[in-house]
Amino acid sequence: MNVDRRRVSLVGVTGAPATTAQRAWAGAALVLTLGALAAAVVAVIAHFPLAVAVLACWPGAAGATWWGIRRTPPARYVGLAAAAVLVAGSVALAIAADALIEDLIILAALIAAVEAARRALRLRVRYPAAPPPQHPVLLYNPRSGGGKAERFHLADEARERGITAIALTPGDDLEVLVRNAVADGAEGLAMAGGDGSQAIVAMVAAECKLPYACIPAGTRNHFALDLGVDRDDVVGALDAFTDGGERLVDLAEVNGRVFVNNVSLGLYAEAVARPGYREAKLQTLLDTIPSELGPDADPPHLTWDGPDGPESAVAILVSNNPYRLGRALGSGTRPRIDGGVLGITALAAGPAASGNGRRLLRMRQWTATEFEIHSTGPVAAGIDGEAVELESPLRFIIRPAALRVRIAPAHPGASPSAVLPEHPPQMVGSLAALALHGELSSGPRR
Repeated sequence: MNVDRRRVSLVGVTGAPATTAQRAWAGAALVLTLGALAAAVVAVIAHFPLAVAVLACWPGAAGATWWGIRRTPPARYVGLAAAAVLVAGSVALAIAADALIEDLIILAALIAAVEAARRALRLRVRYPAAPPPQHPVLLYNPRSGGGKAERFHLADEARERGITAIALTPGDDLEVLVRNAVADGAEGLAMAGGDGSQAIVAMVAAECKLPYACIPAGTRNHFALDLGVDRDDVVGALDAFTDGGERLVDLAEVNGRVFVNNVSLGLYAEAVARPGYREAKLQTLLDTIPSELGPDADPPHLTWDGPDGPESAVAILVSNNPYRLGRALGSGTRPRIDGGVLGITALAAGPAASGNGRRLLRMRQWTATEFEIHSTGPVAAGIDGEAVELESPLRFIIRPAALRVRIAPAHPGASPSAVLPEHPPQMVGSLAALALHGELSSGPRR
């Protein structure tokens, strides 16, 4: 079956008519934002200079926290204690200035504005209908996501829709099960489990040119989120194989292994590889930071060839299409997953400053269709959240439009950040256009 390449793009997004509710949410977001900013200016003027001191406490607390987590105990506890004192001091100063209630109201207004903007820019896409596969197969992990498959009676729901359900049992090789299902005549493949399992089934589906459905029965379901699958509707996701639409999305590889989300190298991957990570994730991550970023950290061992020569980083994230990072809206999601590029984010540490040992960090983001990383030895990596060890060099490639994905008609069909502008001024313009004219003024390029 030939699939129309136009299904890759979010057809009809830019300039699409908005609902009355979307326009109302956009207007509310604008009013709340402008009101909060005006109230903040008035509060600073009315309570000067204490209001300035309140504001100054927060960057001081952030600096103390960063100083502390980059060191081992007891210095870590000193930094975190100083941060707590500064936060408590900001509250005490607000009370002294008789401005605590005003500050809380301003903060609540800003939080409400973000939520209103998120609702206003929520996207729903309809893809061209695709014929249901005659013999669809669902593979599911009964233990994934705290037992979601069992809790939602997923196997029974699948059978009611004519979908054969196959449960993974301890010791099973998922790839072998999927390939056996294809050999037995499967014409569509679905996976209910974590993103690592999704990658295996997606790989076989792409290789065999079969339609694939992502069932959000894992813990975080990041792939489902960026595909536009409603993560709260586990059973409804099965409708992708009854009356769903179809789109094409990309897959990515590292050293021949397919991944659907990302590969993390360096700081986070080192923490994941340490014993005890699953039992104490935060503590393990904090214990890893001093060895990677502290004053006595070794030089970075992850390098690549940049335009001006070799470059290095203490942490690298290579993703199947780029993530939005550091944004109030849509952070940690990918606006699109059909752009045909790898997203690369590198966290580089500068040289330690004399006297205090502080290492400044800078984050860089760019895209590429291929990327190669070198190391002095085996590299600890997190592939779609699974800890593995890879041999150097690490060769990444993107496989554009490799996977035929079915999306249930009741699901969004697009990432939460699909039409979110990159910068705050653009956000204001988009919300204004939506509220006044009923149109989404920005969206993914076709």
